[in-house]
Amino acid sequence: MPDPLSIPIRGTTQDHLNIEDVVDNVVILKDGSCCLILSTTAINFGLLSEREQDATIYAYAELLNSLTFPIQLVIRSRQKDVTQYLTLLDREIQKQTNSLLQDQMRKYRRFVEETVKKNNVLDKTFYIIIPFSSMELGVSQNLTALVKKPRNLPYAKEYVLEKAKMNLLPKRDHIVRQFGRLGLKIREIKTQEAIQLFYDIYNPESAGGQKLTTGKEYAAGMVEQEKK
Repeated sequence: MPDPLSIPIRGTTQDHLNIEDVVDNVVILKDGSCCLILSTTAINFGLLSEREQDATIYAYAELLNSLTFPIQLVIRSRQKDVTQYLTLLDREIQKQTNSLLQDQMRKYRRFVEETVKKNNVLDKTFYIIIPFSSMELGVSQNLTALVKKPRNLPYAKEYVLEKAKMNLLPKRDHIVRQFGRLGLKIREIKTQEAIQLFYDIYNPESAGGQKLTTGKEYAAGMVEQEKK
């Protein structure tokens, strides 16, 4: 049996992902499908007055009735990262000359750190995904295509991007208007932010302290392709 370490690696990390590229805030998948990612704020329905709750329900019903295209709602939960805040407190503690205040700040820092650890405080982020199907490019979906992952885009990337933007941008504007009636603030996830988001999702162990400075960094496989 050959030594596993002696077997050459012929693929890159990106070969296992369905993402082809992220261009002009549009996520392009390998089968030609695309999507826009929007981030939204949230409201605490339980804290609203009865009149405000009724208005919110009515606005939400109108939102659903106005949709002529599919959307996806994604909630991402992860443990609250207070590392930067604790570092800030450490700096302020060092600057503090009053010993009494310094002691109180240390106790507060310890309280924050222990609270997050014991209670598993979660940070929730809400996303709206607006999809664009490759079938709108004229790509047929047969049984083989559904089972086997495509390796190349069905058309040139520029053409796919142009068609996707023509389809997605009006839908984005409609979503922003309708969610605004609910009192929610919508913003479009930019290219670099989307790249960082996917990097964090696919690298949960190492992403906490690592930030990608350029969009090119994500294209370099974490496992380098064998050169012949």
